[in-house]
Amino acid sequence: MRPTRVFIVADDPLVRAGLASLLDDQQAPVVVVGQEAAGADLPDALAAADPDVIVWDFGAEPAGALDQMVGMDASAAPVVALIAGEVDVADVLAAGARGVLTRNTQGGGLIAALQGAAGGLLVLDPALTSVVIPTRGRESPPVEEMTPRELEVLQLLAEGLPNKQVAHRLGVSEHTVKFHVNAILSKLDAHSRTEAVTRAARLGLIIL
Repeated sequence: MRPTRVFIVADDPLVRAGLASLLDDQQAPVVVVGQEAAGADLPDALAAADPDVIVWDFGAEPAGALDQMVGMDASAAPVVALIAGEVDVADVLAAGARGVLTRNTQGGGLIAALQGAAGGLLVLDPALTSVVIPTRGRESPPVEEMTPRELEVLQLLAEGLPNKQVAHRLGVSEHTVKFHVNAILSKLDAHSRTEAVTRAARLGLIIL
């Protein structure tokens, strides 16, 4: 089985070098295929490298990284974001990330997360789950039943897609997707997309 192809995105060259050193181990099941700072040159660099997954350090300019992630091509490789405490995890997931880890994640945990995201899983550092998923008691079913279209939108939200990509996938407008998302949040009594996905999974409405 070929190693997972990883592309590193970080504004700080020292961070890029550190991540490359962390992942550049002949025993590791990953290989670094490129490095780049966030910016106008990133899409071309990603297209040339053709990675399976992107590890993106949000340390320097988290707002700029979020904006660029939202605008990325839907065909781009899944992103695992490395964040500091001041970044909102829900915002990172809503921007399209398939994984969110703290910046101090060790090599083994990072490699496992990258492989998981490359395989289509949604990965989240255990230290961040309490920030994203509030503690709840036994889940009760939604008061109002989900429509087939709302279930489709929910499943795409579970894949980490932002509204723009959900709209593209379903062939509808972003306004329509936003309407469905608001209805989903209301029916599931959820305060964020991530909480809605978590509740829906617990209720068996979607498969993660």
